[in-house]
This record gives sequence, structure tokens and C-alpha cells, in this order.
Amino acid sequence: MTGPDRSRPTGPVHDPTDAIRPVPDATGPVPDLAPAGRGSGLAHEEAERAVEQALALVGGSSRRPSLRREAPGEGQGGGPGSDPGDLTEALPEPPAPADRPGSRVRSSAPPPPPPLSWDRARAAAARAGRAGPPATIRLPLDRALGHVLAEALGALTDLPSFDTSAMDGWAVAGPGPWAFGAGAGLLAGRGPATALPDGAAVRIATGARVPPDTTAVIRSEHAHADEAKGLLHALRPVVAGQDIRPRGQECRSGEQLVPAGTVVTPAVLGLAAAAGYDALPAVPRPRVDILVLGDELLASGLPHDGLIRDALGPMLGPWLRALGAEVSGPRRLGDDAEALREALTDSDADLIVTTGGTASGPVDHVHPVLDALGAELLVDGAAVRPGHPMLLARLPVPGQSRGTPPDGPYLVGLPGNPLAAVSGLLTLAEPLLAGLAGRPALDAYRALVHAEVHGHPHDTRLVPVVHRAGRAGGRDHVAPLRYNGPAMLRGIAAADGLAVVPPGGVRSGTEVEILDLPWAPATPWTEGCFT
Repeated sequence: MTGPDRSRPTGPVHDPTDAIRPVPDATGPVPDLAPAGRGSGLAHEEAERAVEQALALVGGSSRRPSLRREAPGEGQGGGPGSDPGDLTEALPEPPAPADRPGSRVRSSAPPPPPPLSWDRARAAAARAGRAGPPATIRLPLDRALGHVLAEALGALTDLPSFDTSAMDGWAVAGPGPWAFGAGAGLLAGRGPATALPDGAAVRIATGARVPPDTTAVIRSEHAHADEAKGLLHALRPVVAGQDIRPRGQECRSGEQLVPAGTVVTPAVLGLAAAAGYDALPAVPRPRVDILVLGDELLASGLPHDGLIRDALGPMLGPWLRALGAEVSGPRRLGDDAEALREALTDSDADLIVTTGGTASGPVDHVHPVLDALGAELLVDGAAVRPGHPMLLARLPVPGQSRGTPPDGPYLVGLPGNPLAAVSGLLTLAEPLLAGLAGRPALDAYRALVHAEVHGHPHDTRLVPVVHRAGRAGGRDHVAPLRYNGPAMLRGIAAADGLAVVPPGGVRSGTEVEILDLPWAPATPWTEGCFT
């Protein structure tokens, strides 16, 4: 990554490992997690897993046996069971009756498979985005910025299309001194000039067509014009071809200028215009609808009486636009299964993003509604903290038979906790949108972490980090940030990336994979008091 010097904090610096210490929960103590490389708590985790799987087998629990889901009522503001530092698995809830609405597992059914690992979930989203050939539209240059080229851009002409002067000065032919006449000389945008005889010179402007038989262009400051005698003298040696841009110097007609999959930047627009394009073949931006679920959410004002502000509605639209999507305004549906079903069936978007309702609580309607619509679950939970109840599904088109694979819009179900939702965005929505928009996959990169970062015993952790320049010849590195609980946004607001921490954690001095935030390279950094 490039960016400003991040080596000098502008506020007090705290111990980065504070970020990963468990925070006490009002519902009870949280077990201490061992430092990276230790096995403390592992036996307890395995015992819980075994009990949970056994209960699922004999009791028909609708909970998944492998990972804790968001507890009922756990939303953007947390609640019982939403301890920001809780990295442990929870025991299952009492078995749900077989006829309970939304129950997805019967007592006679085998337990569902464990969720995909984080990297497999992300790969599944990337494959889904590239499942079909992207559409192609032609956009005028003034509307193509930010789109992705659907086809390679080939030169429609030689660039430059004729020999031009690279400098203001004199076009000369043969050896000097050179005779010249009065007048303005050759200007850019004029037609072809007559051939220049040996011993002659003519004034020429930058970009003007060079006369045939010209030997070189002499810059004005490198020549002396004797007006009385009408002779031009060179003040420096003259090399044939100097300061002349020959035809085809940049490219020849038909040569590829930029490949398909290139994001149209201002520079690409300029190149396309120079090469003769008036419109570009582009992949249309994926259209995204945002559905905000939860009766406990406020659109304005201060939290009160058990109600909390909706943090995801204002955040998701700009974030998804930064990923190259065309986003409609968020719709707030509350905890209404029928409203959710209607919104899904009425949407004409390429991707629908929902917030909350992906767990198995009494008002978590996403799974039951998807089941009723005949959707295909491509990712049903991911082994990542925060955000493990995330999901990716594909909906059928209206009237599509249940016997055929769904061919409608995709749905990314984000957990209700804000940082967990960010985890879902980067795990599922980002690679899916990259594929739908025709963008090439970003190359993963690794950075040194200057702190010990605790890990979950079984799952990947995504931890907000900030890049710092190495001091006194040291290597650039990242430092983990505090306030990284599932319901917190204070850490990610100060971050420029997320570190991918493998199960068990990492020691200081270890390299970890980094996920950049879409705006990070262009954002000036102020560290404040988050590290």
C-alpha cells in the first residue's frame, strides 16, 4: 500500500494487544483466551462442540452444531450473548419443535455440515460472481468513468498519427546554419506543410506537424536567430530526429492499449479519446438493493427505550458504491417475514444485501424466507469471527421451476452486528461484486504484524489494523486496533485494512494476509488513540 507517513502517532499510543482481550459480559464471565501458540481453553471448546453435536443428533435442534449463531435479539447494538470480546462457542438452545415455523432441521435429519472455512467461503463468492459471461454496454466517454472494460481497447489509429514537434523551436533540414524567413511559422492543428529544403529552417510550435525532410527540431533556447542576416545558429550539437515525435511512437493502429477488465480511470479516458474513441465497451455496474431488518432500529435521533440507531443503512450504500456497484437507497423492513419475501421477489437488482436475521432466533426470518422461495444456499455460515452467520444464496427468477438451479439475483445476508457485517462484506460481497462487474481478482498480499494477536481456536479472525512505516530502517508493518468487538465500529473507522488471523492466532513478527479497505490508499491517516 502507498500512503502518507504513518510512523508518528498524533495521540497517545496504547498496547495493541488490548484489542484482543475479552471484554466482560453482563450475562456472565468470559473465559480467558490463551496467547497465540498456547492450548488454554481448547479442551473446553472441544467439549462444548461434542455436547452440541450430540444434542443436535438426538434432539432435533435447529442450531448448527459447529458454531454459535447470533443469539435471539442480537442485533447491531448487541444484547445478551453479544459480548464484543466473546470468541468462544456457545451451547445450543433447547431443541425447536419440528413444526415450528422456520425450523430447518427435523429430529430424523442428520446434522447440517459445518460452515465453510473463511477462504473457501470467499472463493465460493468469487466463483459465483464469475459464473456467467458479463453483459456488455457501450457508454460515451463522459459516463464510462469507474466502469470496467468489457473488451480490450485497441488503437484505432497510429499515435501520434503523424510526425509532430515535441517542443517549441525550429524545424531544420540538413547542416547549419539555416536560412529562415519571417512569419509565425508552423502551428498545431494546421494542414501538412511543404517539404523543407536543405539549409532551411522554419519556426514550429509544440504539436505541429513536422514538414517532410526535416532533420531535427531545435528548441528555441538552444538556438540563436540572427534577424539581420536571416540565419539560425545552433548553440548545441544537433542530433538527427531530436525533439520529433515520429508517427506511431506510442502505438500502431490495432495494437492493444489496455486489456479487458481494466477499470476506466481518468487516464484511460484520455488514452481512449486520443486513440479515437467516442464510446467504450463496458460491463454494467451491478445493481444492489439493501434491505435493513430489525424492529429495534432507529433512522434518526438518540437510542432510547431499547431502540438503537441503524448503523448499517448509512454505511452499506457508500461502501458498496466504492466496490463498483450501483446502489439504491436502503429499505427498512423491520422483523417482517412477509415484507422480506415481497421485497426479494419484487427486486430487479443483481444483488440483494440484507442486514440481520441470519441466525436462528424467533425473528430471524432470512433462512425460512429463502427456503420458501426455493433459493440455493451457496454459503451458509463461514468459520470466521466476527460474522460467522453470514450467508450467500441465489434466488430463482419469478416462475422458475424448483427443479432447476436458481437463476435470479444473488443475496448476501450480513449479520446484524456492524463489524460482523463488515466481515461479511469483505468475505462475500466484495469478491462477488468483483466478478459481476468484470473486475480482476485482487492479488493477496501479506504484511508484518507488530503485536501478538490472539486467535479463535477453530475459526479465522478478521482484525482491524493500521499500516505503519518502519522506523530506523525497520520494515513497514501493521498494528492491530482496539475496539474490534462484533458490535463496534470505532476500530474499523480508524483502520485501513483487516488482518486475516488464522486459528490459534499469530505472534508478533509474523506475516499475515491483509484485506485493504476500498478507500484506504487515498485516505490521509491520523492514528489517534486506537492502537
